[in-house]
Amino acid sequence: MKSSLIISVYKNTADLKVVLDGLSFQTDQGFEIIVSEDGESPEMSEFVASYPFKNDYQHLTQPDVGWRKNQALNNAVRKAKSDYLIFIDGDCVLHHKFIENHHRYASKERILAGKRVKLGPGYSAILRQNTARLPGFEKQVQGELSKAKKDGAKFTEEAYYINPDGLLGFVPKIRKMHQLKGCNMSFFKEAIEKINGFDEDYILPAIGEDIDLTWRFLGMGFKLYSLRNLAVQYHLYHKENWTDQSENEGLMKIKQQQKQFVCRNGLEKME
Repeated sequence: MKSSLIISVYKNTADLKVVLDGLSFQTDQGFEIIVSEDGESPEMSEFVASYPFKNDYQHLTQPDVGWRKNQALNNAVRKAKSDYLIFIDGDCVLHHKFIENHHRYASKERILAGKRVKLGPGYSAILRQNTARLPGFEKQVQGELSKAKKDGAKFTEEAYYINPDGLLGFVPKIRKMHQLKGCNMSFFKEAIEKINGFDEDYILPAIGEDIDLTWRFLGMGFKLYSLRNLAVQYHLYHKENWTDQSENEGLMKIKQQQKQFVCRNGLEKME
């Protein structure tokens, strides 16, 4: 199976390097890389142009006029060369089985949904200093969860990788997902086309790039399928830049009342 791995970025080349370096450990290399930049930073362009990619890649940019991540994601969907799309963020390092399991559980009826463990500053520094340690790091974090918590890690239960063919293979099946996380989700391109892509009416962070997708996918008959503990992901520490979500929540509520499963300002512009 081939897929397009869409990585959302904004100026942070240092963490993107860690993420890209980590991709060399993926057991399944059947993917192209799309660096989806919500901006057009010269530093990002220089970094991407000089990075020694082993996979086919694209770097997509757009004018930096505020938060327009959904517009950037729609552009990535249009440009993707594969029929299957995997979405991550540029500060999320992937477990070496991440791509393999997204491919393994892909289905036309499914929207695959995973989570992430949010690392503290100490454990993030380990990866930032030497990505080559990733294979050992995976086992280290899983074996030191109490220590990781003291370092500030959150959602540490998501650091456990469970072999789907092992004795505990049933566990991920009972760990459900009720909302998509934009940093760890995948689906066929035709699925996102059926809901007309990401809704570009959302011009503030959060909700518009994942929670909004959830109810629209469900409304069109798709099913969420959990990849918790199968598609493990390590979010590198940084200070939160959380914004008030009330405006996005209000906008989504209106669209839900109208049962607008197919957005009007997405891949195609509808009058």
